Amino acid sequence: MKQIRNSKCGIRNWPRAIILIVLALALYVVTVPSHAQQPGKVYRIGWLGDNSGGGETDTHRCPRQGLDTWLAGLEGLRERGYIRGQNLVIECRWTEGRYERAYQLAWELVEFRPDLIVASGSINARMVKAVTRVIPIPIPIVMVGAIDPEGWLVETLARPGGTVTGLAFSVGLELFGKQLELLKEAVPTASRVAVLNYGYPISYQGEFEAAARALSLTLLPCYIMAPEELAHAFARMTTVRADALVGEPDSFFFAYRHRIAELAAQHRLPALFPYRALAEAGALMSFGPNEPALYRRLGAYVDKIFKGANPGEIPVEQPTKFELIINLKTAKALGLTIPQTLLMRADEVIQ
Repeated sequence: MKQIRNSKCGIRNWPRAIILIVLALALYVVTVPSHAQQPGKVYRIGWLGDNSGGGETDTHRCPRQGLDTWLAGLEGLRERGYIRGQNLVIECRWTEGRYERAYQLAWELVEFRPDLIVASGSINARMVKAVTRVIPIPIPIVMVGAIDPEGWLVETLARPGGTVTGLAFSVGLELFGKQLELLKEAVPTASRVAVLNYGYPISYQGEFEAAARALSLTLLPCYIMAPEELAHAFARMTTVRADALVGEPDSFFFAYRHRIAELAAQHRLPALFPYRALAEAGALMSFGPNEPALYRRLGAYVDKIFKGANPGEIPVEQPTKFELIINLKTAKALGLTIPQTLLMRADEVIQ
């Protein structure tokens, strides 16, 4: 056997063709896009919500302080490494409870050329989806707080399809049944309950009525199409002798929470809404998902999409934590005595 001595494996001894191939592969590895968070990249998010919470906004129309939900959303992004002023820019738009503005505001966000759009609430998500369907390159959408999105925003919760995924607010019937139970427990004498709905008729009115009958309650549907109709709506509730009020899960009520709480007090109507902010504003009770917890989960969805995941393959999450808030000050003003068993189950009692 021929002995090989002083064998060298240095690059100088490689054939020229092999050297060129190796260099080409190295160049490809360097230039191919990475799904990991890219050092030095500034990510761009468009944010369409209902209410900024008032106060000062920055040059991107985003609140400098903002509501608990806004702050929770920022915290969720920060936990995943996305920080405004460093590697993240957010451009905000707010409907202020006027859904007719959503379509135009969605277009403004598209013109910002974001990497992703966060849409808060069902109608806002629907308008963003409609706008982004007609542009050449679809923009991923992360919805948060959408009501029953299956079938009209996403194909299924497990496999959304398309460009939309995110966090649902609840399954309407399930939440509504529990709201009626809590309201009946707080106001045992109630027999006629007004159901305040904004913008469109309740699609599952039949199921709601079945839940009400089980509690010996009669539902009195009350639809409004504009904020200016609120005062007239409460006057109608008095006319039809409503004993109490339940608000549908719609972010419009969040945007006008102070006016609604004022009208409920004026007409002496015990009111229950699915948003904590309504109870804080003066409604009798709230029962619904913990909204800051929902918004904090936004960061996980944004991170997956920025790292290359297809939104149509990321399952939609449903809330797992619900909270009951009771405004005892409002109860006293209405002359109600809230059962101790209900107070003990409350997550918070506002004195």
